[in-house]
Amino acid sequence: MKKRAGILLLIFCILLTTVSHDPVSAREEKDRDYYETRGDIVWEVPTDSKVIALTFDDGPDSVYTPQIVELLKQYHAKATFFVVGSRVKANPEVARLLAKEEHELANHTYTHPDMRRISSKKLMDEVLKTQQTIYDTTGVRPQLFRPPGGYYSESVVNVAKQAGALVIMWSWHQDTRDWSDPGVNKIVNKVLRNARNGDIVLFHDYGGNRRQTVQALKQILPELQRRGYQFVTVSELMKGYGKIKKVGKGD
Repeated sequence: MKKRAGILLLIFCILLTTVSHDPVSAREEKDRDYYETRGDIVWEVPTDSKVIALTFDDGPDSVYTPQIVELLKQYHAKATFFVVGSRVKANPEVARLLAKEEHELANHTYTHPDMRRISSKKLMDEVLKTQQTIYDTTGVRPQLFRPPGGYYSESVVNVAKQAGALVIMWSWHQDTRDWSDPGVNKIVNKVLRNARNGDIVLFHDYGGNRRQTVQALKQILPELQRRGYQFVTVSELMKGYGKIKKVGKGD
């Protein structure tokens, strides 16, 4: 009897701890279909137009971000940069370069925390601080938010809405995993073999040596342009080219 009571007490303590920490990464048993159908989270934008949105996470970086901007300029390409607030603070001139070149600045938290361990309150602080930092540095008020690691939940959606932003993910078939340095050819093949109208492609412009990303873009940009694609920001993709609709995981 005492053993059973001890087990029940242990379970109660675990549940209490989980509730008190309010981890925003809990999926709350709601999948992509739920959020996508409601328009709460965007993975891609189905469209008949040959447009694609390139996105870059974790910067800005003083070395690689300007190189990427120069490449984009060569192909008249606009992209969306999901920036980390503390890195905007550290590299204000690069953030201003992005704004000057009319790329889209979006929110990726202030310190890039582990979303599995952060509370909703702390996440709100991170998001709002980043919103303010981006605005103070560039005069731009971000309208999009991407949670680090791609962790999403009702809490994440609510925090983003309160901050005036929409949660943006990426096309599941367009995760280049360039952060892991898989090799230039793998990055190139991932994008080119899977390119579809309305894709949102995931790259990174910070996090160690991003030379593979830069080298891959030198092949990706001209080939997609040859195929007739235009490179637009995520906001342009949503507002001008398509209608967000339910898309199954296997699509």
